[in-house]
Amino acid sequence: MNASFEALRAGIVPWPDAVVELRQYTLRPGARDTLVALFEREFVESQEALGMHVIGQFHDLDRPDRFVWLRGFASMAERAHALQAFYGGPVWQRHRDAANGTMLDSDDVLLLRPARAGAGFAQAALPRPRPGEPTAADAVLVAGICRLAQPAEAGFMAAFEAHLRPLLLRHGAAVRACLVTEPAPNTFPRLPVREGEQVFAWFAGFESTDAHLAHLAALARDPDWRLAIERAHAHGLREPPAWLRLRPTPRSELRA
Repeated sequence: MNASFEALRAGIVPWPDAVVELRQYTLRPGARDTLVALFEREFVESQEALGMHVIGQFHDLDRPDRFVWLRGFASMAERAHALQAFYGGPVWQRHRDAANGTMLDSDDVLLLRPARAGAGFAQAALPRPRPGEPTAADAVLVAGICRLAQPAEAGFMAAFEAHLRPLLLRHGAAVRACLVTEPAPNTFPRLPVREGEQVFAWFAGFESTDAHLAHLAALARDPDWRLAIERAHAHGLREPPAWLRLRPTPRSELRA
């Protein structure tokens, strides 16, 4: 019995996420719980039935009115087809006013792809939690987003693998994925994405906020980290990495 069959039998679907959207929504004050409840009830399975992969959805721990989620596609062509089907379909039409009513801005979107073969998010080890199922409360997913002066393939990606990744691992990070800007034109202009930017983003999991704070303190003390960041500027890094500290929502497939 092969691994794919076992995954399907367990309710785990292996998704070919060749394209990933990192979506950050700024919400009306106090509306985040409303959107999370609506999203997890109506917008997870309905999107995946059309070929999209809802990788994970999160509370931003540093911005109480920010909702962050990751959505994957098999290709840019499949993205256009699936988005047209969803946003022109009955589920979105029925619930769009309620969803849009929680939002102040939904256009902060990075269109990304795995930095190399095997650098995307791994297949989930467990099925997505069912509604009401208890989940661990303290895990944290951290994204380090690096703005670059040139495509990551021009040098930064190699510098990350040689100098930055080993230090992240040394100080307790579990690197889940490394993504870079997808250069293809937006195939669904109805949903804007941030264009004209080059980024490299890594995602790392931690068991708790305390574990992540210890990780940051260790990096700050490590002269090798400071040197690695300084050297990264020679490979296109424009400014220090921006951090997102994310806590999975109750039904997020990616649990950190």
